Amino acid sequence: MAEAIKYAIAVNLDGLQYIWPEIIITVAIIGIVTVDLILTARKKALLTGLTLLVLVACLFSIADLYDEPPRSLFMGMIALDGFALFFKLVIVVTTILVTLFGLQSRDIDADRMGEFYALFLSVGLGGFLMAGATNLLMMYLALELVSLPSYVLAGYQKRVRRSNEAALKYVVYGGVSSGIMLYGFSLIYGLTGTLDIYGIAARLGTTAPYELTLFLGATLAMAGFGYKVASVPFHFWCPDVYEGAPTPVTAFFSVAPKAVGFAMLARFFYVGLSAFDGASGTGVALGVAWPQLLALISAFTMTLGNLTAIWQRNLKRLLAYSSIAHAGYMMMGVVMLSSAGLKAVMFYAGAYLFMNLGAFLVVLLLAERIGSEDIADYSGLGWRSPWIALTMSAFLFSLTGLPPTAGFVGKVYLFAAVVDGGLYWLAVVGALNSAVSLYYYARVVRAMYLEKPRSDTPVAISRFATATLAVLFVGTLLFGVYWAPLADLAETSTAIFLNGGDAVQAMMR
Repeated sequence: MAEAIKYAIAVNLDGLQYIWPEIIITVAIIGIVTVDLILTARKKALLTGLTLLVLVACLFSIADLYDEPPRSLFMGMIALDGFALFFKLVIVVTTILVTLFGLQSRDIDADRMGEFYALFLSVGLGGFLMAGATNLLMMYLALELVSLPSYVLAGYQKRVRRSNEAALKYVVYGGVSSGIMLYGFSLIYGLTGTLDIYGIAARLGTTAPYELTLFLGATLAMAGFGYKVASVPFHFWCPDVYEGAPTPVTAFFSVAPKAVGFAMLARFFYVGLSAFDGASGTGVALGVAWPQLLALISAFTMTLGNLTAIWQRNLKRLLAYSSIAHAGYMMMGVVMLSSAGLKAVMFYAGAYLFMNLGAFLVVLLLAERIGSEDIADYSGLGWRSPWIALTMSAFLFSLTGLPPTAGFVGKVYLFAAVVDGGLYWLAVVGALNSAVSLYYYARVVRAMYLEKPRSDTPVAISRFATATLAVLFVGTLLFGVYWAPLADLAETSTAIFLNGGDAVQAMMR
């Protein structure tokens, strides 16, 4: 017993050297809260600088970990591999950009910046754990670490009724989804006798499971994943929360939690309920035909999101339904059970970061200046503020999937993976939904360029806002014409993930 305890302590202490991003963020959260309590004046600049410094340090520490081979940490609770590191990069870049958004929004109280940054970093910490979780218990704890601060962020404007409503709905849907997911996990644990996803796959590969019970467990577990990525039928919270939360928070919700939700979903189904051939980069489902389940969810998600977005007049709400539709597109890659599908999901997550955050930044800037989020109030924006209208058009066309934007390349990867996998009907559904999305995105562009402006007053924005928009605009176009760096990073990360399973299992023995 004593030797076992010593071994466990040694293994866990050794794992600390591979979680520097998590350690940095944890120390930063404590530091930000402490500084916020001590200082009474001029703390906005200090807290913002400290937050950005911490996030840049996280970027370098994540990049440094790419040189490490895949391994299991903390007795099989977390995996260190390129797959997890890729999504950690997405979280950090998103958080940096949203931190800059917060400086330009009146929704974020300058006197409460400390709690704002601490909550954002807490969500990022949970996202780091979600991206690498390889144990059902860790998956649940990481999901809750993302969810609980998110509830507070949704209700950050405590004196605004729609913000309070958003937080309440988020809490209710999140609590129910987590409970359903836990019940699904309990069924899977009862069938396999282990919480480790590699152990689950090993037992499913050697014994014949009760297929109905396993299918029910996987379906119920999907409730937690589906709630986080806002897929049908777990999407009901999304439009109200996106509309009611402060715009910087909404922009963050639309990218970071969604990305790591897909990371955890893919790891659960690809590693826990599948058997992979590392050489070919393809696999087969174990015990239950879950790809068919996810294919149906993908089709219904993109269809509902796009059709419902047609009727929206509030642009934040339209982008919320658009976000639901994009969850359906990204799930197409997960369905394929192949390295090509995963690469497509990862590339699309990186491209989606720029185009969706850009669209929400335009909404934020105009809401600050014209006091409205209605599409009708964007009339004539192309003549009142050509720069804002140009960037918004690029973001919307990228969300549609038109060249030469990053969204086009992302959809090419997704549809190519689906077609290569022989799931032609899903590719047809995706193509039809992309055509539908063009209608409601183009409606915004039409209002900006073809409708008479309601005011002749130019919409002026600060140089800082112009620079932030330029970064997102360039990213959206750059990865549409020169996508090799992002594609290569996704390819490298996917290969490490698929080929790292044996290494992780070996270290767990």
